This record gives sequence, C-alpha cells and structure tokens, in this order.
Amino acid sequence: LLRCINGLESYEAGSLKVNDVEVKNLNEKELRAFRKNIGMIFQQFSLLERKTVYENVALPMECWGYKKQDIDKKVKELLELVELGDKIKSKPKELSGGQKQRVAIARALTLDPQILLCDEATSALDPSITNSILELLKKINRELGITIVVVTHQMNVVKQVCNKMAILSKGNLEAKGKVEDIFLDKPKVLEELLGELEYNVIPKQGVNIEIIERENIQKSSLLSSLAIDTKVKYSLVWGGTDKYRDKILGAFVINIKEDDKLKITNYLNEEHIEWREV
Repeated sequence: LLRCINGLESYEAGSLKVNDVEVKNLNEKELRAFRKNIGMIFQQFSLLERKTVYENVALPMECWGYKKQDIDKKVKELLELVELGDKIKSKPKELSGGQKQRVAIARALTLDPQILLCDEATSALDPSITNSILELLKKINRELGITIVVVTHQMNVVKQVCNKMAILSKGNLEAKGKVEDIFLDKPKVLEELLGELEYNVIPKQGVNIEIIERENIQKSSLLSSLAIDTKVKYSLVWGGTDKYRDKILGAFVINIKEDDKLKITNYLNEEHIEWREV
C-alpha cells in the first residue's frame, strides 16, 4: 500500500488519490516531483554506515541540488527537532536503535514533505524506545502539520499516535473510521486481527450489558452511580480503559438478573449512555 501511495508500485484496478491526484496517471517527470512531497520511514532505518549523522540527513537535499548553506541550516534544525543535535558527527554504529530511527525521521523530513509514510517504524524497537518515537511522530504531526500514514500490526501504536485507522484484509478495506470508534465497536475483522474474543468470558446466565463511554472518562463515576441510583446489584464481568492519543475511553460489561434489565436499560437511556446487550 505504501509503495502504491508514493508511486513505487503500480496498481491495475481501483483508485488511489493523494491530494486529489490519481497516482497511476502520473508520468515519470510528474512522479519525481510528486515523491518529493512524500517522506518515508523504514523498519530497518536504511542509514549509510560510512557516513555521519549529518551526511545521512543531508543526502536527499544533496541529490536535489540544494545549496550548501541551506542544507547545513536544515540538517541542524532537524537534528534539534529529533533531539540528536549532539550526535551530528557520529556514525550509525555509534547510535542506539532509537537514535538511528530518529536520524531516519530527520532524513525523511529534509524536503519538507506533506506526507510521511511509516512502514512498521517501531516494530524493531524496545517498548520504552517505541513510546519516545511515537511521541516524536505526534510532535511532528502537531507542530509541522504533516500527515502521517502508519502501517503497523502493533495496536498500541495505532491507539497512541493515530486519529483514524483502516483495516485491510485479503486486499479489501474491511473497516475504517476514528481509532476509538473501531476499537469500541469491535467489528468482526478487528477480532480476527487481534486473535481474541473478549465476549467468550461472559456468563451464560442472566443479562450481559456492555456500557460504552466515548467521552474522556478520567473523572467518570458511571459504574458507582449506576449501582447507587438504580439500587441494582451487578457483577462487573469485563472491561477496561484505553488511551487514544490524549483521551481515555472505555467499555465495561456488567451481568444482571433478567428482572433488573428494564430498570438498568431505562436508566442508561435516560442518562444518554451508550449500551448494547452482548
């Protein structure tokens, strides 16, 4: 998909537009100019081992014939952005995996792209380093206004850095929308991707109600209010919260007696709380 987006791979059917431009209709000259607006970050960094950090970041600008003073200014600015200003003369072998990925990110930004493509950019990194790289990508998106397209099989990456997501299965687009909506709605394709069926743990007796909170619930007292206001005893079967970028959202499954169903559902409806029977 990423290689189709930047025009490195052709496609025979369907439509793929970037900024209203149909990629497959571009000729070689147009593709060259088109690719200048798209940066790429790889899983394996793809740095030149014999060159310094400065030289690796400068390379795309040298290929495009930028003036030396412009290259120097841009490289130093970008290395400060990715917090590697003190590594400017270092070689890749002297860097950690996270630092190498920061160099690769700086290099991808040298031509001022409108779009940044990330191909499993954190899958080779330790969890703590992954978090710092994801925070850097969020900073780039926020401060530079660059659209970032992330291809990953790590769901924590999607939740931490993405606004929207799409799930591809066997070449088909099976789900798309806001990240939090897809995880809270739990389409079948997501369950297949995760390889887990959370609803398998719920009781067979009674009524199971899933309560969904799509608003930030850092200060929510819904579950305690539900018990106090309805005076209904329930069992908390399953549930939890997740952080989606800067919001904390969640879903909970409670088990109640059949006789209490109407009282609980009426309360949820009156309070405009989203729910479904599972």
